[in-house]
Amino acid sequence: MTPYRTISADSHLEIDSKHWRNRVPAKHRGLAPRLVRQADGSDAWIIGDKIKRAAAAADLYGGKGRDNYLPFNGRYEGTPGTGSATQRLSEQMQDGIDAEVLFPSQQGGPKLWRRIADNQAYKAVVRAYNSWLAEEYCTADRARLIGVGILPLGCSLQDTLDELDYCAVTGFKTVLLQGFPSGKPYPSHEDDIFWARALELAMPISVHVDLDRTGERKAPLFKYPNESEELLKKITHDLVDQVGRFGPVRGNGSVAAVQWVLSGLFDRFPKLRIFFAENQIGWIPFFLQAADVRYDRHHRWAEKLLGLQKLSRPPSEYIREHFYWGFQFDRVGVELRHKINVDRLMWGSDFPHQESDWPESLKIIDKNFGGVPSDEKSKMVCANAVEFFHLQF
Repeated sequence: MTPYRTISADSHLEIDSKHWRNRVPAKHRGLAPRLVRQADGSDAWIIGDKIKRAAAAADLYGGKGRDNYLPFNGRYEGTPGTGSATQRLSEQMQDGIDAEVLFPSQQGGPKLWRRIADNQAYKAVVRAYNSWLAEEYCTADRARLIGVGILPLGCSLQDTLDELDYCAVTGFKTVLLQGFPSGKPYPSHEDDIFWARALELAMPISVHVDLDRTGERKAPLFKYPNESEELLKKITHDLVDQVGRFGPVRGNGSVAAVQWVLSGLFDRFPKLRIFFAENQIGWIPFFLQAADVRYDRHHRWAEKLLGLQKLSRPPSEYIREHFYWGFQFDRVGVELRHKINVDRLMWGSDFPHQESDWPESLKIIDKNFGGVPSDEKSKMVCANAVEFFHLQF
């Protein structure tokens, strides 16, 4: 193979479940997601006879062109990015991209699957998709089609560990973590079993945008050593809220990053790295500055009243070292790259979603990285992904 030059660290596999539903055991197959054509010609996902979700037009952009795109009537058939592995390889060549890290569908993937109330059926769906992706789709060219294994959400810690082990044995280069491994809405020492196992397996951990914060996973954001219900009622904004306040509020990895930092995770696991895909990066320098200022202003009462252990370094230092961040076109972020960490930034096309510029990614890259030294550009469009995902060529 020719060495990698350009890797999309965040693309998506939008695919009809008909390709992998047969892998779901017959007793659970009735709850596996199905793609159906609606009367208006658009597609919808259904589960059983009660759950229905329109296919997201934004996820099925597929290079339609901004003049032609409409934010409704999404349809898989005929849309670039929704076909066979052979087709996807051809689409990479059209785009001038050497490889893609293939996260699942946003609307028709794991977020939808978790609406399956039967945990056994849900886990069977997760395993069916993972096995198909590893054993069929990616085998067309494992160096260019880099599948993301899915870890179950809202199940037991052991279920998560079992799927992690399976993904490692099957050859995935990364797995998608959707929530804290224990299933709680905050980091806990129970999670350490998972982190230790991931490091033992040398399995890179990815989060797409943010962790799931629905239902029981919405709150609280943190569990303090000496907290009490009476004391917490008096505190209008806890330390996570104070330190993470100037990260974007909605759908962003800043809160999770602060949760993990304050929990002492990286003091316990100094070799651990986590990738937040599709967050953009222009906001990060101000967020890092504010995180340090607000931590300095507020950590003392959290230590005194709640028994929180003081960090050995400012929050920004942990975040710069332990988190990778994914972005698409973000000229502001690229210009501020040295205030983040050039070694922790990874470009992605987001193909075939609306954020993508397929088949003109190389033109957008030139615009995005104009004036950037070639070695730094190479890190952000290739080398950092090679290092994080343990890629070989």
